[in-house]
Amino acid sequence: MANLKKLSAKKFFPMLSDRQERFNNAKADLKPVSDQATVIAKALHPKRQYLKIAEIKERGADCKSFTLVPDTEKGTTALAWFGAGKYLTVFETIEGMPVTRGYSISSSPKESLEGKYVLTIKLVEGGLMSQYIFDNWAVGTSVEVSAPAGNFEYQPLRDANKVICLAGGSGITPFISMAKAICDGDEDFQMTLLYGSRSYDNILFKEELDELSKNDKIKVVHVLSSDDNAPEGTEKGFITADLIKKYAPENEEYSVFLCGPQQMYEFVDKELEKLNLPKKYIRHEMFGEFHNPQTQADYPAGIPETVKIKVTIQDKTYTVEGKSTDSVVQILEKNGIAAPTRCRSGECGFCHSHLISGKIYVPKHLEYRRLADYKFDCFHPCCSFPLTDLEINVPVAK
Repeated sequence: MANLKKLSAKKFFPMLSDRQERFNNAKADLKPVSDQATVIAKALHPKRQYLKIAEIKERGADCKSFTLVPDTEKGTTALAWFGAGKYLTVFETIEGMPVTRGYSISSSPKESLEGKYVLTIKLVEGGLMSQYIFDNWAVGTSVEVSAPAGNFEYQPLRDANKVICLAGGSGITPFISMAKAICDGDEDFQMTLLYGSRSYDNILFKEELDELSKNDKIKVVHVLSSDDNAPEGTEKGFITADLIKKYAPENEEYSVFLCGPQQMYEFVDKELEKLNLPKKYIRHEMFGEFHNPQTQADYPAGIPETVKIKVTIQDKTYTVEGKSTDSVVQILEKNGIAAPTRCRSGECGFCHSHLISGKIYVPKHLEYRRLADYKFDCFHPCCSFPLTDLEINVPVAK
């Protein structure tokens, strides 16, 4: 096993190129698939789904819900089913560069069987993908997405039957899907939703939440940070340990599901420590790209502002430069190099790469590497930040 680290991937690149050439020249005369297991697997886990936008709903000045339906002309006739809480990876090409972002599905699993997904997307200041979507997506626009993915879903064998759901801003989207699934009978747990917004007028999905909360298994509490004129029944301030305890069941086990912006995670995670809950009962949804690693307490001092990265992708090598406060993936993309990404939070492992030399920083809450990854110097470029110049091997983007 120790000799594995001495092997150079470059020795195999000519073999890969030759194999690709043989694939390209081969005839596509595969026999029709007959076994039912393969048919089901392809239906649930397609590599790509080709959709088009059927409807757009404004949810304030900086948030929209996009209804996506199959684009039969491009070969997608039915949507892959999913468990409430999953996300879709959106594939776009922006100024010639392939870009991916994951967005939680806000529609119910039942609606996927009826032929539609809904993605609710908030415009992020300086956000490459969200700005592109707001500028370019219209009714009729073709959209390419992945199969539903992610682990942020209720699991009866792991999670308690009573769940305190903590949402902030557009982090409400997976909980809308879960609440709809409860109403449809596809999920069976007691949901208490503490939803943080700036003011009563800023609440996303207000009408839908009012309707969903008519179900006996769903309780919705709005937590408003800056609204002195909030109506009765709302809470003022932030989601704290005391507020969670106020609505949590007494003398019963409960799970906590958390989804929101980066600042909310940093605040609420400290509050959750006060509750001394078993680790398995605290569930985090990925929140996409992490920014400003230098704000973390364990980020080392004296890091250079810019670094160089030598990256090999199959049989091509590039040397690029970027800011040390950008992730490795961000540096590559800003230099026009496509890297394989999906969740952009270190969770899915799709960008799994090899660190040949140099040092990186990974925020603790995004550290999903296994012991073997440490042993063989593997890392996730989407959530790793360069502390020095790097040399890396990255898979081909697919």
